Amino acid sequence: MSPADAATTKPGTNTSFGALKQVDAGVLNVGYAEAGPAGGPAVMLLHGWPYDIHSFADVTPVLASAGYRVIVPFVRGYGTTRFLSEDTPRNGQQAALAADVIALMDALGIGKAILAGFDWGARSAGVVAALWPDRCKALVPVSGYLIGSQAGGKSPLPPRAEHAWWYQFYFATERGRAGYDTYRRDFSKLIWQLASPKWSFDDATFARSAAAFDNPDHVAIVIHNYRWRIGLAEGEPHYDHLERRLADFPAIAVPTITVEGDANGAPHPDPSAYAGKFSGKYEHRVIEGGIGHNLPQEAPQAFAQAIADVDGF
Repeated sequence: MSPADAATTKPGTNTSFGALKQVDAGVLNVGYAEAGPAGGPAVMLLHGWPYDIHSFADVTPVLASAGYRVIVPFVRGYGTTRFLSEDTPRNGQQAALAADVIALMDALGIGKAILAGFDWGARSAGVVAALWPDRCKALVPVSGYLIGSQAGGKSPLPPRAEHAWWYQFYFATERGRAGYDTYRRDFSKLIWQLASPKWSFDDATFARSAAAFDNPDHVAIVIHNYRWRIGLAEGEPHYDHLERRLADFPAIAVPTITVEGDANGAPHPDPSAYAGKFSGKYEHRVIEGGIGHNLPQEAPQAFAQAIADVDGF
């Protein structure tokens, strides 16, 4: 069965994954949801900030019913994912987050998977596809090619573009760290509203995801992620060789469908800016209907269909 054969999923139909699982993977004990047949082709669904696995609550059963083994992990600093050691740096750099994906695949015995995600998750998926293409069967990232570099992050943008990154500058200050820690739910709800201005989510929908922000490492990971991007925080030296490769903005050769909502209020590149970065079979889709940044939760059927379609490439 393909997602197109399944009954159309109305956003918000599913609110729970049931019992979550935990597994030691790399430097983490990862909390994750799993659905579908154990022997099915693997799909990893990767969330971003400030969201959680519930962004895929409606996507997951559609893919599972189509025969996929679906894995939906909490990113480091979210939900039930924990560091195995108190001594491990609370590092949010892009190479570390992508390495977490590889470590989880190893722990679960998954040699190759379709990777799909948005926001931080789209970046991690793209990094894996670029650095470890043998582990990525195909790719579905919201907003396309999001691989960055610290050098690039230091270059100023036009004022309108800088304005869209207001929270990155706020997080660069200790006032911003304290403010996010104190008001993390209010802050995150504001980001949801700005990033998806036409999405009428209710309080219960937000609360389900906001619980993931109570993770003890959440604030440290978020602040480091944004400070690292603009060169205000160091990464870990053992990721330097990966970051050097990513700084060259490598092309992605695995089959890819990039998707974008027609009402994405978050900072995102124009599709024409990244189309050339995908050297394999490639397609771009705009999902219409007032769809914002959290595309998997706002348009689950379209997101699941993109995954099934790219699998056919």
